[in-house]
Amino acid sequence: MASEIEWKVDEDGFNKELKKQKNRSRAATAIDTEDWIVVNEAEKTSFVGYSELETTTKVVKYRKVKAKNKEQYQIVLEQTPFYAESGGQVGDSGQLIIGNEQLTIVDTKKENGEIIHFSETIANDMSASVVAKINTGRRLKIMLNHSATHLLHAALHEVVGKHVNQKGSLVSPDLLRFDVSHFAKITDEELHKVETLVNAKIRENIPVVIKELPKEEAMKLGAMALFGEKYGDVVRVVTIDPDFSVELCGGTHVGFTGQIGLFKITAESAVAAGVRRIEALTGEAAFQYVSEKTEQIKIISELLKTKEPIKSIEKLLDEKSALEKKTESLEAAQYGQLSKSLAQKAETINGVNFVGRQVEVSSADALKKVCFDIKQHLQNYVVVLGANISGKANVAVLIDEKIATDKNLDASKIIKQTIAPLIKGGGGGQKTLATAGGQDASNLDKVIDAVRVLM
Repeated sequence: MASEIEWKVDEDGFNKELKKQKNRSRAATAIDTEDWIVVNEAEKTSFVGYSELETTTKVVKYRKVKAKNKEQYQIVLEQTPFYAESGGQVGDSGQLIIGNEQLTIVDTKKENGEIIHFSETIANDMSASVVAKINTGRRLKIMLNHSATHLLHAALHEVVGKHVNQKGSLVSPDLLRFDVSHFAKITDEELHKVETLVNAKIRENIPVVIKELPKEEAMKLGAMALFGEKYGDVVRVVTIDPDFSVELCGGTHVGFTGQIGLFKITAESAVAAGVRRIEALTGEAAFQYVSEKTEQIKIISELLKTKEPIKSIEKLLDEKSALEKKTESLEAAQYGQLSKSLAQKAETINGVNFVGRQVEVSSADALKKVCFDIKQHLQNYVVVLGANISGKANVAVLIDEKIATDKNLDASKIIKQTIAPLIKGGGGGQKTLATAGGQDASNLDKVIDAVRVLM
């Protein structure tokens, strides 16, 4: 592209600057981790968050980490109600009350089998007794989405096919995202059936039964293993109707499906070859989504003054299409008259019929059409037309083949070498037809004069 407009590229300089940027990027993402400071010895740490949302515990160890010029603290507790990010479910947030001080936990992750709590600060006395409390409202939203994910997976099996397998997921307080293997787009009809089935299971208020079983026994029950999770000899089995959904899962769930309230699919898309992504909302978020869409339909109905907005919109689209065809017909007639008028005003310069004008057209395609229409009325021609279209410069150059040969003229070179610099843009094309676009429409008269002197 650079060579076309006779520019040179400093590749060595680019590679040197790219290397500098890569080094800056590595430095920005590097994590500076200090040594663990052990506060209390503990034989093991444990997660109690399936049954407890708040617990009294103690700090085992903590350390300071620095990443992207931001300092944080990582804290390990002897026992914790905070769920660590795993199997697509995001980590819990909440508070640690250490002595008389309160720390905000912004995230929870696993590292080397330990649950790590992330905080912006630490307490003055980290050896004091700790009350660990998760953000219960946020956890509930996560649980709604996680249980709904299991219902979605089972519904996809029933509606789309048993070949549908989970390829990834995100279970957050705001939405659920579910990636599945499937060879084609999941149709709107299939999505509607899936959504209907999930909501039916929600209304049944089915108990969500969770048991720990030997892995072999769980597999005999037909439990599905979820993507991204690692399982030991004893596994956690989540059952929502033994005939509908039985899955291995370490995440947190509601007690009854009725707690989910409402399930609404908001998007379906492709993320990779043979992988589709479904996004959905539950509970209050789903209700808000439906309410917003209902309000939009109400506003549309009021604007169209009808109780059947779909029929009215279809009618408007038909009318729009008819008007566009009529406009195209009128423009064609108008451009035909314009082309004839321009051809009649052609200048004869050294045996060349030269047409150079600024014209008013609606698009770059229309500009080319006027050029071609002029061609019908002239021989031995050079045509250069300029137009200001929405504040941008557009230029088209058309040259008769005989003149291009006799005068050694090349429309593409004229565009690149003469016209593009004047309009602060670029373009190209063939020897007899080339076009350009640029930011500066104030020099269109200069463009025409610059081509005229080439005759």
